[in-house]
Amino acid sequence: MSSEDKAAPPAATFADLGLSPKVLSAVEDAGYTTPTPIQAGAIPHALQGKDVLGIAQTGTGKTASFVLPMLTRLERGRARARMPRTLILEPTRELAAQVEENFVRYGKNHRLNIALLIGGVSFDDQERKLERGADVLIATPGRLLDHFERGKLLLTGVDILVIDEADRMLDMGFIPDIERICKLIPFTRQTLFFSATMPPEITKLTQQFLQAPVRVEVSKPASTAQNITQRLVKTGGKPWAKRAKLRELIDGEGDELKNAIVFCNRKADVALLYRSLLRHEYNVGALHGDMDQRARMATLESFRKGTVTLLVASDVAARGLDIPAVSHIFNFDVPVHSEDYVHRIGRTGRAGRSGKAFTLVTRGDGKYVDAIEKLTGQSIEWRDGDLSTLSEEDDGAEPPRRGGRRSGGEGRTRSRGKASDGERSRRGGRAKDEPAPVAAAAEDEAQQQPAAEKPARRKPRKDRADGKAAGERAPAEQPPQGDRPKPAKPERRRGKGEDTPVGFGDDMPDFMKIKVKA
Repeated sequence: MSSEDKAAPPAATFADLGLSPKVLSAVEDAGYTTPTPIQAGAIPHALQGKDVLGIAQTGTGKTASFVLPMLTRLERGRARARMPRTLILEPTRELAAQVEENFVRYGKNHRLNIALLIGGVSFDDQERKLERGADVLIATPGRLLDHFERGKLLLTGVDILVIDEADRMLDMGFIPDIERICKLIPFTRQTLFFSATMPPEITKLTQQFLQAPVRVEVSKPASTAQNITQRLVKTGGKPWAKRAKLRELIDGEGDELKNAIVFCNRKADVALLYRSLLRHEYNVGALHGDMDQRARMATLESFRKGTVTLLVASDVAARGLDIPAVSHIFNFDVPVHSEDYVHRIGRTGRAGRSGKAFTLVTRGDGKYVDAIEKLTGQSIEWRDGDLSTLSEEDDGAEPPRRGGRRSGGEGRTRSRGKASDGERSRRGGRAKDEPAPVAAAAEDEAQQQPAAEKPARRKPRKDRADGKAAGERAPAEQPPQGDRPKPAKPERRRGKGEDTPVGFGDDMPDFMKIKVKA
């Protein structure tokens, strides 16, 4: 595969790129006049029908780099039922919905049918849109293949294929699906391929499915924006200590914090941190992959409008979400994949604004920080000393135990029979990340007093040789069997007469009282 590197200077206006008057009118109405470098480099080649390999950091306007030329080219032709004219593949539902919004905004002067195929939405509604014919089909790989296997979709009419956020596709395991989809699309298609990073697996994919692409690279792979202030913050490894440090950072920013996204590595931690911040009366929302689509979109909309100030999220919110005014990013967990760090902090400092990104680092996160600094090619400054200055108090040492009881810790919510954070909150109990309260004085005194001795249970152990109780000595001479005195029978209390058999007492079942006929 031959590749051509292009680093042309940005055009003065969008009118210099060759877009149609309808598209230019919509762009002007949206308030944009000057294209970004990735837009200036990719749009002219996309209009010429060439394959494009676009590499740019997040927040540089990659979406408009393929939306605007596609709208211009779609002015000619008409869609047929179940045969979309163009296909855009996105890794997440949020990104797919956001691309649809861009087509609606910039395509307001066009009469195009747009179909969105994502999970969490009824198959029937999506099939009706496909039956009407889709000029633009935006989909996640899994739902697209579901429709294809149901026989509701044909891909033989696709003229333009867009693969967006390709490195995220790789992280989410979609590459086999991408390869299968590419084989279902005509070989003569135009392919627009965009990614923020270029790992070896992505490079191999471009060599397989792109034909003589024009490479448009406006920044080195995995670079971070210079207008983002990045800081590493040392913290203890205990979850409650990390949550306390996060609250300290949020409160310390004061009025500078307009809104913020807090990233966690795991969905379970998102829910846990959300409940903790909610309990401490922060204006917070949650976003992760296990939420249904309606709840996810409602949370994002609340965050965009400012109804929610803090958004606790997994990496589902790290790629391509267009929320331009995010002032802060907090990495509650250091990302395991260093590329995710670039995308996370790229949610702030967008459209030329300044932003701040804080990353909580524990003693076990050193190798991940080293990988991030190696990928980005820059050393990240520590906020108040590195891990070598971490004291025992900062390290989140467990509070002293009182009365043999464990103090509050993370393990409580994961143990069987233990109350969760939400249950403690509803019961009016203490927060999980606070130290255990001091026991009552009466309880302390009771614990200090020695417990009363219980009578030892003596179970006579039978001797194996003669069947007598162990330790019991047999007398030298035993009287004859008939002369041996019989032990006195203990007096039994019976509540239902003398006919009650010995051994049952008052609990004898009624069926045993029936007399047997002779």
